[in-house]
Formats: sequence, structure tokens, C-alpha cells
Amino acid sequence: LKCMKNKLFPLLITLSALSVSASAAFYSVYGLSKLFAGASFQVMVMAASLEFAKLVVASLLYQYWKTINKFLRFYLTIALMSLIVITSVGIYGFLSSAYQTTATKSEIAVKELTVIEMKRSRFEEKRSELIVEKQQLNTSVNDLRLSLSNPTQIQYIDKTSGQLITTTSSSARRALKKELDVSVKDRDTVGVQIEAVTDSISQLDITVLNKETNNEVESELGPLKYISELTGRPMANIVNWLLMLIIFVFDPLAIAMVIAANFAFSKLKNTNLTE
Repeated sequence: LKCMKNKLFPLLITLSALSVSASAAFYSVYGLSKLFAGASFQVMVMAASLEFAKLVVASLLYQYWKTINKFLRFYLTIALMSLIVITSVGIYGFLSSAYQTTATKSEIAVKELTVIEMKRSRFEEKRSELIVEKQQLNTSVNDLRLSLSNPTQIQYIDKTSGQLITTTSSSARRALKKELDVSVKDRDTVGVQIEAVTDSISQLDITVLNKETNNEVESELGPLKYISELTGRPMANIVNWLLMLIIFVFDPLAIAMVIAANFAFSKLKNTNLTE
């Protein structure tokens, strides 16, 4: 039972090291294939072999540090550091590409909402103009009806002189009656146009509401936008800091865990030999 307990922790360290290393390798290989999309398959094969070699080199340096040739030890150390940088670049490429895809969707959604708002503003202006026109037609209709309200004589304002004219002419009454009919028809037409414009505005409002409600991209970028607003820094800077923090921890942690696993099994072996 004690032996199993002694082996359990080294196994956990090894499992953790393998999981972190495997995920780092996957993101790195995929990211590098995106950076060199012209030969993505070849790059994936090369990157995968380098990732495997990196773990072997880390273990080799730990186990044979004192006995290995100094020149070879120096070269393998430089190669290991270089591979960590390459892996980090691949991970950065993968994560930045994933963020850029989301950011592009967000920009498209914002532009769509901007276009909708522009259309809505134009409809609002059009409705305001139509309302003013309808008010003028209402005034004209009321004036004409008032002028025609007396069955024996009519009063109207002459458009040329601006003076109030009183007459009993039947031809003048017919002319005013015809003008009244035209004004009523125009007012009704404008009323229909106002209803159509109002319906268009309502439809645009519903479209905006649906886009804002179903905008998954905004919810994905929500925390980053909150941090950006809280710190007063652009979103690009926040994302770049986050990516740098991830790659600073990711692959170096994988190498450290591999070395820790070697150390744990070495201690376990020494303990077994002592017993």
C-alpha cells in the first residue's frame, strides 16, 4: 500500500506533464500550420516531430546533465529554448487566429447594426417630414371646409394677394370643392405613407432587438470588453497581454512538468533501492 502511494504522485506528475505537453503540442502544430498555410501538412509533420524531440531533450538533459558532452549539452540547451519559443509562437498564432475570427464576427455585427440604425434614422426623418406635410394638409382641409360651410357664400384667402375674399360665385365654390377633394386625397395618401414608414421602423427595431439578443459573439467578448473598459486600454492590448501570459506559462510549464516527472521517478527509484 505504501509503495502504491509513493508511485501515485509521480504518476500524477507524469500524467499532468503529458496532458499539458500534448495540448501545447496540438495548439502549436495547428498554429504553425496556419502561419505556413501554403505547406500546412508538411509543417504539421515537422512541428509534431520537433514537439516530441523537445520532450525527449528535456528528459535527456535532466538525466545526463553531468555526464553528457559539454558542447552537446550547450547545443541541446539552446535547441530546447528555441523549441520553447517556436512552440510559443505556434500557440500565439493559434490563439490570435481564434480571437481574430471572433473579433471579425463582432465587427460585422456592429457594422450591420450601424447600417440598420442609419436606415432607421432615414425613416425617422421621412416620417417627420410626412407628419409636417399631413399637418399642413389638415390645416388646408379645415380651411377649405370652413370656406365651404356657408351655403350662400364662401370666404377664402387669395393666394396672390393674401386678402380674404368673400363671394357667391358657384364656379369659385366648385373650384374650392375640387381643391378640397384633392387635399383630402393627398392627406389620406400621406397618412398611408406614415403608416408604412412606421411599420418599417418597427421592423428595424425588432431586427436590432433580435441581433442584440442572439449575439453570441458579444457574450464571448464580454469579459474582455469589461476589462478593456475597466483599465481604459484598447481591446487589442488586453487580448495581447492575455495571450502573452498564456504562452509564458504554457510550454515552459510543460517542460518543467516533464523535468519534475523525471525527478519524481528518480527519487522513487532511489527510495526503492534504499528499501
